[in-house]
Amino acid sequence: MSKKQPRVIVVTGASAGVGRATVRAFAKEGAQIGLIARGQDGLRGAQRDAEERGGKAIMLPTDVADAGAVEAAAQRTEEELGPIDVWVNVAMTSVFSPVKEMEPEEYKRVMEVNYLGYVYGTLAALKRMLPRDHGRIIQVGSALAYRGIPLQSAYCASKHAIQGFMDSLRSELIHDRSNVKVCMLQMPGMNTPQFGWVKSRLPNKAQPVPPIYQPEIAADAVVFASHHDRREMYVGLSSVEAIVGNKLFPGLLDHYLARTAYSGQQTNEPRDPNQPYNLFQPVPGDHGAHGDFGSRARTSSPQLWTDKHRDAVILGLLTFVGLGLLAYFKNDS
Repeated sequence: MSKKQPRVIVVTGASAGVGRATVRAFAKEGAQIGLIARGQDGLRGAQRDAEERGGKAIMLPTDVADAGAVEAAAQRTEEELGPIDVWVNVAMTSVFSPVKEMEPEEYKRVMEVNYLGYVYGTLAALKRMLPRDHGRIIQVGSALAYRGIPLQSAYCASKHAIQGFMDSLRSELIHDRSNVKVCMLQMPGMNTPQFGWVKSRLPNKAQPVPPIYQPEIAADAVVFASHHDRREMYVGLSSVEAIVGNKLFPGLLDHYLARTAYSGQQTNEPRDPNQPYNLFQPVPGDHGAHGDFGSRARTSSPQLWTDKHRDAVILGLLTFVGLGLLAYFKNDS
């Protein structure tokens, strides 16, 4: 029997945070990975991580806001590694600021990276996958794709845009009877380095909205989605609560977030006004996968485990109910 060929994966935002954790997770499967990000230091670290875990990786220094550069990165991946099996869009940026203090160029940049970067990556992947009628595209989204929160209007808008884009693309693929699969993963607050380099006008240091999860949980969901046909997955119980709660009580959430989301997105430490930010240029250095909130971050998600094993869970519940009914009617007779 011939040895199975390793899959070829492209990960944008591969140098840090969820993207970095995703690279590590795919490398454990022996994948060959195209690493897309701006920062050379982080790319070198991600390449080293992949190779130490049994994978192979090539560095593709790219700003995902540049459509031509994304296309060139896809082309180089296929030339050096082979046909792309999975494309994962992770790259993101943000600005913590009230809307009234935001600048037009900040909205423009966030949308170019977070939304158009995903579109450009998806187009590059489709260009190659559709003729082969094979491949998967995974969009790393957020619960904020459904529920906007104060102080992150640009980020929330970009995630909402990806969600609408995905609905359109998914229906088109169904219409065309394509075997190319797409999935969007809606993430909770993650312990990633972005909070140490995000542009901010907040008085105190920015933090993820609690509860906070380690990025390996997100990576676990990405790898799972690369093997299974899922339309969408909510990751973490807090994502489920935010999305479902917004569908049921949006007005109530408006007032709740007005009271809690300002303090909930800041620590008690004053922000350094000279802190570098990565909105327009990468911050030098290899920042890894984790941020500064490891002591508060959750390392597991029972909700994600249940979602991944939903068929077995449903079967178990049906069996339990069936046995209960059988015992009831047996005793009743």
